[in-house]
Order: sequence, then C-alpha cells, then structure tokens
Amino acid sequence: MNFEAMLFDLDDTVYPATSGVWEAIGVRMDTYMTDTLGFAAGEVHELRKSLFAQYGTTLRGLKTVYGIDEVAFLDFVHDIPLDQYIRRDEGLIETLAAYDDRKLIFTNANRAHAQRVLNLLDIDDQFERIIDILDISPYCKPFEEAFQMAIRLAGIGNPADCVVIDDSARNLETASRLGFMTIQVGCSTRSPFADACVPALIDLPSVIPVPIKTERNVN
Repeated sequence: MNFEAMLFDLDDTVYPATSGVWEAIGVRMDTYMTDTLGFAAGEVHELRKSLFAQYGTTLRGLKTVYGIDEVAFLDFVHDIPLDQYIRRDEGLIETLAAYDDRKLIFTNANRAHAQRVLNLLDIDDQFERIIDILDISPYCKPFEEAFQMAIRLAGIGNPADCVVIDDSARNLETASRLGFMTIQVGCSTRSPFADACVPALIDLPSVIPVPIKTERNVN
C-alpha cells in the first residue's frame, strides 16, 4: 500500500499518551492563565475544557475571547523538560523508516515544540515538513478549514490517497469526512471515524503493511 502522503499528529501520537508530556503542558497552561490572565486557580480547569470543546484548542479559545499573544502562549506552555519524558526509541525509528511514502507532521502545537520532540525521538529525518498551529491559523484541528489548509500546504492532490494518523477521534472524524484513510493511535477499540486503531505508533505495520523491498541483482 502506497500513499501520496502520510499525515502524523505529534503529541500523544508519535510518543505514548502515558509519557506525561501532555500533563506537563497542561500545568503550564494553567500557570499562564492564572499568572498572565489573572484567573483563579479553581477556574482554569473548567475554562480550559469549555474553550477546548468550543474552539478546538485552549489557545484558539483564549485568542478569540481574550486576545492573547498566541506566540507567547505557545512558547510558554511548551517550555518543559521534554527529555524527562521521551527519548530515542529504536523500534519507532525502524517502523517509520519502513515506509517510503511522504511523511509530514500535522499538529496543533508549534513548530519549535514539534522539532524538539522529533529530535529527542531521533525521527526528525523521517518527516518532510511540519505543519504547525501557526501555519493553519486562525484555525486548528479538528476544524475542516485547518485540514483544507494542510492539504494545500502539503500539496496533496487527493485525500483519498493519503492517511491521517492521530490519537484524537474528533480530528479523525474530520479527516474521514474529507476522504482520508484514518488510523487512531493509543486505543484498544477504534472510534467510528477510524479505519483502524493501534495501541502505539510502533504497531502501525499491523494495520498498514510495510512494503516489501526487493533488491535488484546487478551483474
């Protein structure tokens, strides 16, 4: 099976959701909202949930409602010691290297965070480019406009010839509606919007067979 492009989510997809990265970012979001915006500590959890549900991300909600500086927010919340949570994984490297298709990161994080993650996992050379949250501003996943912008940025001709690999069911719902093949990561039971699911990215060959590479015999 060959794809025009493989679009990979970043956080909780290229590394396990159990790593603790997202929880650390969440703490930084809470701190930003209390220290910069002046919310009471007891308010921020429910406010983040509400903004996430309505606007797709906490960032987009804070930008829309409170007019925050999105670059400053992204830099602040991603300022965590990533090397305490993730590290090089030889199995992951081998899994990604087995696919010769164009591979891109499509993330609601910023490029600097994505690059740090890819560098620590030692998989940065596997991806042609990163499409980050600022590339698709003012939109974000799961909104269709964000996917349409990513399609243009990636130079995708036909989504039906591509696959989206993501941990989020709502992101996969949009991708499926646009015609992408969809793979959900980090689940044991797939959502209705996923064509298949895998516990971790290293298990991808169980649902997308690795192409058999043959060597030409040159005399």
